[in-house]
Amino acid sequence: MALEPRRQLLVSRGWVQAVAIVMIFGFTVMGMLAYQTYTGEPPIPARVADTSGHVLFTRSDILAGQGVFLRNGLMEYGSIFGHGAYLGPDFTADYLHRAALSVMEFYGGESSDRAKLQTVADFKNNRYDSSANTLIYTPAQVHAFEQLRSHYAEFFGEPTTKYGLRPNAIRDPEQIRQLTAFFSWSAWTSSALRPGELYSYTNNWPPEPLVENRATADAIVWSVLSLIALLGGIGLLFAAFGRWNFLGWHGREQQTVSFRPPNQVLLTPAQRACAWFFLVMGLLFLLQTLVGAASQHYRAEISNFFGIDLARLLPFNIARTWHLQLAIFWVSTSYLAAGIFLAPMIAGREPRGQHFLAYGLLGALTIVVFGSLFGEYAGIEGRFQNAWLWFGNQGFEYLDLGRFWQILLTVGLFFWVIILFRGLRGRLHGEHMGNMPWLFFFSALSLPAFYGVGLLAHPGSHFTTTDFWRFWVVHLWVEDFLELFTTIMVAYVFVLLGVVHERIALTMIYLDMLLYSAGGVIGTMHHVYFSGEPSIHMALGAFFSAAEVIPLTLLTLEAWTFLQLGAQQETKSKTSFPHYWAVMFLAAVGFWNFLGAGIFGFLINLPIVSYYEIGTALTPNHAHAAMMGVYGMLSVGLALFCLRYIIPEERWSDRAAKISFWSLNLGLAWMVFATLFPLGVLQLYHSIAYGYYDARSLKFVGNPTNSLIEWLRLPGDTVFIFGGTLPVIYLCWLGVRHMRKQSTTEEPKDILFTELADKTEGR
Repeated sequence: MALEPRRQLLVSRGWVQAVAIVMIFGFTVMGMLAYQTYTGEPPIPARVADTSGHVLFTRSDILAGQGVFLRNGLMEYGSIFGHGAYLGPDFTADYLHRAALSVMEFYGGESSDRAKLQTVADFKNNRYDSSANTLIYTPAQVHAFEQLRSHYAEFFGEPTTKYGLRPNAIRDPEQIRQLTAFFSWSAWTSSALRPGELYSYTNNWPPEPLVENRATADAIVWSVLSLIALLGGIGLLFAAFGRWNFLGWHGREQQTVSFRPPNQVLLTPAQRACAWFFLVMGLLFLLQTLVGAASQHYRAEISNFFGIDLARLLPFNIARTWHLQLAIFWVSTSYLAAGIFLAPMIAGREPRGQHFLAYGLLGALTIVVFGSLFGEYAGIEGRFQNAWLWFGNQGFEYLDLGRFWQILLTVGLFFWVIILFRGLRGRLHGEHMGNMPWLFFFSALSLPAFYGVGLLAHPGSHFTTTDFWRFWVVHLWVEDFLELFTTIMVAYVFVLLGVVHERIALTMIYLDMLLYSAGGVIGTMHHVYFSGEPSIHMALGAFFSAAEVIPLTLLTLEAWTFLQLGAQQETKSKTSFPHYWAVMFLAAVGFWNFLGAGIFGFLINLPIVSYYEIGTALTPNHAHAAMMGVYGMLSVGLALFCLRYIIPEERWSDRAAKISFWSLNLGLAWMVFATLFPLGVLQLYHSIAYGYYDARSLKFVGNPTNSLIEWLRLPGDTVFIFGGTLPVIYLCWLGVRHMRKQSTTEEPKDILFTELADKTEGR
């Protein structure tokens, strides 16, 4: 029997070639930047000694101090090089400022001009001898180190919860010495001039007038060029829209679609299993919002949670660790379920036993989620001793989970790809590798592949190097490849519903891939301006990250088109459109993508703004609007799309979906515009006017004005949690409790609509 020929590519080969060229160029540059990272990172000296040769601390002490910092979850409390959490100080800036004051006092105090000049000289002169691998501290710097060792012993040994940490967080004198050595090294990299340059290893970050750390020419020039790139790119985008009308989503304008009622769409066993995925998703979503509200309350009143000393049970760093990890977990759960649900719709059939694999994946996911959450708590509390790295918490923001759990999660994601391939195999065999089924599979494969890159970030490695690889996950995994998978899934939903031609959807996918990759790959470097990277990372990161806003502008147009498509087909169809609220969530994705990732993201990506802003409230302002606004809204929208078929018609509640939609969007808008954005602007102003160190201090963060702004967030959080998450859980529970019983392993390919008819038919 002769095999059927493969279906030809539905679009011009030029699209495939253009995407391939952009991808190859982007990752070639990223390879070059990786090499520059390893060769240009700040040195960690074998010895740090005083002028007489007495060793203060060693390379081993610095790396051990980094380990103390990470395993105690201090990156989820404060930050290093600006990256981390936002309650505690940035310890690079904190050490630098306090040490500069100590050195100045050593030389005669602030009233002495000589003392000021000598302080600058002590910090700016690079006394690292590469041949001897030794860094020399002046007597004044040695004096400052000893003073600060006492300061951090008092700070981390505080017997109360006044700082938001558990009581007596770090008491061991040797660990305090190692931790101080790590902070001291990071402060040295931020002030000592890079050999052959007029700026420090961190491009003169943080801004600190006591040591004459000021914004570099690179920060200013590349900020201007970024603005030019943004304006020029958006101009070209709209010029293209005017020239070629095939850009943008188009429905079947000359045809009407009759939608098959959800009750008539038979489900496969694996699709029915997805109901349990969505219930787990809903519960994780609720838990994430609760610990998020708890961590936010620390900024309103640090040692009192409505009369409870919460830090004794749930210190800020644990609450925030869970908040970030649960965000990744519940969004990923929705994506996994949506992929499994769509696979038989794409392939037209489902292989036997697929549901057993789906349940196995859900069980493994549950073990990883709760195992890693327990490990993070126990690790920060010091329960794992030497096993903290594997079973406790690695301590990296967004990659907090122990390496054992990280490996299991990566393996689980690859197992999910195998499930998808098993279901799609028949369809893939008959398709050109540039068509939508293969793009769906390749985009799914990219998720575990790029999450796995995070394994290159090791707590025992150089901090600059680990940050470079960590942001491959934070940025490339989330903002590029997760965005790509998002685009393809949304496109497939509209194709399966019959409201968009497959050729149009495929064209839009390639266009989005082209635009995302053009800026998104190299734009990853906008995260590491001040992490000890050479200035080339700032130049390329700033310029290409500006291009990231261009596809987000496109998505605002797509969002409006989504609503129009649904409305048009609702009025023309003989049957009701069953996915109104799912489409509304997709429209919200476009809005929040433009506002949260585009406007708020570009605001803090400009080097000259980031120089004063990094680690202030404008960073979580961008993160909340982008992460929840894009991936959160999409995850709920995908859940509603799938649950609409799982829940019997008589049990479905449009009212619950409506309440959830408006509550989530209004609650998110409230927390952004009532608290995070105004607080961030105040903190940015204070950073420029009075100093970055002061703007990141607990004294400023907890002042009466900021506390009032934090309290203003309470109504929005209440609406978001109770009006937004609880209806989602209710719908997910309906999917499990009243799951439709009909089951099949084979269906026609076009199973979501029944017929297409010309508009003019019957005239």
